[in-house]
Amino acid sequence: MNLRKTLTVATSIAALAIGSTFSASAETTKLRIQTHFSQETLSGQMAEKYIKDIEEMSNGEIEIEMFYAGAVVKAAETFDAAATGILDCDMTGGAYQTGKNPAFQFTGDLMGGYANPYQQMAWLLHGGGRDAVNELYNDHDMQFVGWWIPGPESLSSTAPIKNVEDFKDWKFRSPPGLATKVFANLGASPIVMDFNEIFTALETGIIDGADAANLTNNIGLGLYDIAKHTNYPGFHSMPADHLACRKDIWDAMPKHHKAIMRVAMDSLALHNATINEIKNAQNAKKLRAEGVNLYEWTPEELGKFRAAVKKGWTEFATTPEAKALLKSHVDFLTDIGALQ
Repeated sequence: MNLRKTLTVATSIAALAIGSTFSASAETTKLRIQTHFSQETLSGQMAEKYIKDIEEMSNGEIEIEMFYAGAVVKAAETFDAAATGILDCDMTGGAYQTGKNPAFQFTGDLMGGYANPYQQMAWLLHGGGRDAVNELYNDHDMQFVGWWIPGPESLSSTAPIKNVEDFKDWKFRSPPGLATKVFANLGASPIVMDFNEIFTALETGIIDGADAANLTNNIGLGLYDIAKHTNYPGFHSMPADHLACRKDIWDAMPKHHKAIMRVAMDSLALHNATINEIKNAQNAKKLRAEGVNLYEWTPEELGKFRAAVKKGWTEFATTPEAKALLKSHVDFLTDIGALQ
């Protein structure tokens, strides 16, 4: 091969290499995502970390426009906003969609079924949970990407909440779904409202308390400025916040972008659970020092609450999808010895 021919071949190979590099780097994914958390809360900060992680891991190929605290639509409307193209992804939680199908309750919060975030993540990662959840989400033109779980939540109240009896006639902010049924059966008056409405409702006396988040996020919401009673450790609820994207958007994404978003969600789950465990313990000491009353429920009172929850499970699982998801959870919990 003469020198000129050698140079021509080399130039062609280089051009192909440059073309391939350009083609790969030109793959971009642009997403509009909304979370119900404000940037001031720990969960809001963790959502920011997730966005930074996926943008860095993708070398800028994944670009996110993030909306906080229900800036575009209310929390309960985020799923539909993503499914219909107003947004691309929903970073709230499945329990907001129980009006579509009660099965959505069992895609996020079993209310006292799991003891900690690691146990609940085990069902998702090793108990067939991810596929089970996606069966339901795909039916609604959405793709479930992953969970992040802050851990057991604490109620906030302007009156003592030491036992089940204290729930009688207790007006409180509730998320939609199973929580409204369980607490109503215990004599409380649940009122479904958005996160950004809770503080004013407490301040004006519309509600006596709130089922909002854990100690740390409740502080971020300013709830303990008004509500001087809470419970710790939490027991009544441990919702998993999700990331779910419109299915056609997800299906069109390059394979490595999907992998980055899934793996980053699993990483977020670990970082979120562990930082919340630390922060909640630190904030429990801080709240006590500031005069907030923290109640640790007795085993007897916890037993009364969990009996109401088990009854609520079967009452709420009224569709084939809900029954299938509940069975998947119960089978897993029974298999690992966490449920009798």
